Amino acid sequence: MVATSQPLAAQAGLAMMALGGNAIDAAIAAAMALTVVEPTGCGLGSDAFAILWDGDRLHGLNASGRAPAGWTPDRFAGLAAMPRRGWGAVTVPGAVSAWIALWRRFGTLPLATIAAPAIRYARDGHALAPLVAARWQHETPTLEDQPGFAEAFMPGGRAPNAGELFRNPALAASLEAIVASEGEAFYRGALAAAMVEHAKAHGGALALDDLAAHEAEWVEPVGQDFAGARVWEIPPNGQGIATLIGLGILDRLEPGTRPVDDPQTLHLAIEAMKLALADTARFVGEPAAMAVSPDDLLAPAYLDRRAALVDRTRAGDPGHGDPRPGGTVYLAAADPSGRMISFIQSNYMGFGSGVVVPGTGISLQNRGAGFSLDPTHPNAVGPGKRPFHTIIPGFVTKDGAPLQAFGVMGGPMQAQGHLQMALRTLVYDQNPQAAADAPRWRVEKGRKVAVEPGLGAETIAALSALGHEVVVEPPDAVFAFGGAQLIVRTEAGYVGGSDLRKDGQAVAF
Repeated sequence: MVATSQPLAAQAGLAMMALGGNAIDAAIAAAMALTVVEPTGCGLGSDAFAILWDGDRLHGLNASGRAPAGWTPDRFAGLAAMPRRGWGAVTVPGAVSAWIALWRRFGTLPLATIAAPAIRYARDGHALAPLVAARWQHETPTLEDQPGFAEAFMPGGRAPNAGELFRNPALAASLEAIVASEGEAFYRGALAAAMVEHAKAHGGALALDDLAAHEAEWVEPVGQDFAGARVWEIPPNGQGIATLIGLGILDRLEPGTRPVDDPQTLHLAIEAMKLALADTARFVGEPAAMAVSPDDLLAPAYLDRRAALVDRTRAGDPGHGDPRPGGTVYLAAADPSGRMISFIQSNYMGFGSGVVVPGTGISLQNRGAGFSLDPTHPNAVGPGKRPFHTIIPGFVTKDGAPLQAFGVMGGPMQAQGHLQMALRTLVYDQNPQAAADAPRWRVEKGRKVAVEPGLGAETIAALSALGHEVVVEPPDAVFAFGGAQLIVRTEAGYVGGSDLRKDGQAVAF
């Protein structure tokens, strides 16, 4: 099974399993294809993370890139916040290194075979999907003046419409160079040189040494027991720890005594998430710069103290940070031998920085926007540091065996979405499609909570009576609550769910 946000990418993954490949081969093929068919959320210049079960144990992969060596705090002196677009937001891209690391350790098919669907979609073209076209047209007015953007993504001087054939031959050629060199062209060869030349021409600090020094890092996932299972995330520099803190607090509040969409159930989940976000905003950054460890934040005694702060009758305001919007793609894959992988890659805010390297099709992320300019914060910008990341792959095991690979897209929605998916599937035993389809909520600043209208007027009124400042966002709000994909392993086989909060795009195979 492959579940992701775009049918052509899911089919690319399934094609690998039809050729005898495994779930990791399928995930890489789907990830490569997504850079072509959903460039609004990812590209060759993305970062990526993965959690996978190899048949015996879990592995985590952190393929987020570091700040250029030239990114001293003085470089951003006088700014109120980190740049969000242009070369001033671009850190070293890591997604290509994730593909290569996964393939070298777990792949079984030739890399050229895995990349073939993505290269074909780029060179021959594909019909633009409706949701991707909507996002494309939404982002274009903001990004059309960024260097290289119009050349790559505005054929004929405009954003393409849904159903139009879109070709990206430069991206196809770059994918072929990556395959032929097993990633070396991207980090130490011709593509690296092109990125650096473009950076220099537009005031960027990215250097050849920055790219050459990059390596994807294998890490041990961090877990939290919840509802008789164990939920796993990648440790910081990402926000996955917020999900685990929230679940640890929520578990102590004993959810499950009332229906899943009962106002009291929602209230407890929202309050647990607020506390988790407050801790994440205060403590999380590059691991070497953190004053506390994930183990400290997940210590049972500490979670007991945090859970005791929840008022069951009134909404609180623990003062978490102000969330930001984002654009991401997620995929899960599972094969007959029991291997499962949860994989996520992103350019961050829509097309990311908006920067596209001419002649290469390489669109670059804007992960530098995730840094803080507060020199006392663990996430303060600095040379060679990895910024705080919103993208997180989720995984669940039970009784020492894989149970679920899942993810929710949408910037700060992701940790909150993970908690909501875990609550629905593990406590209330909802099937993955029901969990993905269900109305979601999103904690904002203070007591403000954004909700989908499907939650219902009575429930919304009850949350308001508890002191929540409820804002109902319209059904057409752009990516307000993210998409979700889940694959659950059952005794009868795999069951999947997929949802993108808009018609015409959800797919699970």
